[in-house]
Amino acid sequence: MTNRKPLRGIELRYVLTHYLQHHGICSIGELAAELDSRGFTVRGRPSKAISDALRWEGEHGRVFRRGRGRYGPAHLLPRSTEYRIHQRVMALRAEAEGFAPSDSQPPSPT
Repeated sequence: MTNRKPLRGIELRYVLTHYLQHHGICSIGELAAELDSRGFTVRGRPSKAISDALRWEGEHGRVFRRGRGRYGPAHLLPRSTEYRIHQRVMALRAEAEGFAPSDSQPPSPT
């Protein structure tokens, strides 16, 4: 079993919004793959959790639905909001790295 940082609520929304702001329009599958590659996980069905989180962000004008299963960034995100999201995502990424087993540790003497 892999050891991953679970995301939900505001943490999940911020990670997804941050990714869309930097990479443009993406599908739900691409976002799920990105979460996995960064060491994050979500409870339940990832596609449902991601679409629910993005629906909330869409209601608040941070992302827009671009078609079935595709989302893109809002054109104008206030700088203070963008900064807050960026800081939170960087902290979450650092925390997720702590969940992953480190290959750089020397073997224990036996």
